[in-house]
Amino acid sequence: MTVRSAARERLVVYFDGASRGNPGPSSFGVHSPSGIAISEAIGLATNNVAEWRGFLAALDAAISAGAEDVEIRADSELVLKQFLGEYRMKAPHLAPFLAEARAKAKGIPRLRVLHVPRAENKHADALANKALDAPAASAAPPAMPRQAVRAAERAPFQPGLFGPKPAR
Repeated sequence: MTVRSAARERLVVYFDGASRGNPGPSSFGVHSPSGIAISEAIGLATNNVAEWRGFLAALDAAISAGAEDVEIRADSELVLKQFLGEYRMKAPHLAPFLAEARAKAKGIPRLRVLHVPRAENKHADALANKALDAPAASAAPPAMPRQAVRAAERAPFQPGLFGPKPAR
């Protein structure tokens, strides 16, 4: 990843999450016109978990680039408005993602998040889908039944796992 003088100029970063099934095989993509391109499969997760993972990866990329003026753009209105405090965080298993994002954001002196139309986020979406199309991602287990998802969402979050704890 080569990023040109990100500390001096505004770094614009796009992210997107993807899930085939909800939950299902999931991934995220992060893109910046300055040269950042991240594409990662995250295994079985919900689309919301994939979006949050993408947001965290976008923050990490900006911090790694040493950027001091950052604009993060995405078509995930829910994640961005939860981050800004405009929407409540209703799902307890997603609260640690919000806390982590806010902690990381403190490391960026000037941070702006912006909701953009899906068409404007096509590069990050393509990177997320590239990760899903990789052979390892397609070998993920099938989606859990809806009852198991509801039970899992009520289970406490376990740090180090990405997504809800499977119901037993």
